Amino acid sequence: MSDQGPPHADLPTPEQVASAVQSFALLADPTRVRMLWTLRDDEADVSSLAEAAGCRPTVASQHLSKLRLAGLVDTRRDGRRVVYRLRGGHVKRLLAEALFHADHQISGEPIHD
Repeated sequence: MSDQGPPHADLPTPEQVASAVQSFALLADPTRVRMLWTLRDDEADVSSLAEAAGCRPTVASQHLSKLRLAGLVDTRRDGRRVVYRLRGGHVKRLLAEALFHADHQISGEPIHD
């Protein structure tokens, strides 16, 4: 067994497909990608994430609500602030792989495994 987790059947279940599609749809937004990238190594509050994404805190909050409902980020309270973090290593690796793939597309470097 690899470090990627348990093997999947030849065809994913309808529930797995639906969940993956939801995650990919949420990643198809520049503001969300910027916020998630900011969370890759640390936690952050709404104001910090809004600044990193180049948007207003109210806009960031709306995006974060969707990401939280989809299970891509978690929250915790720090006094009066709500602090966000990626929900597990899968989200971090999915985001990193998407951006590494983009690097290859942009630079023309050969694709590798």
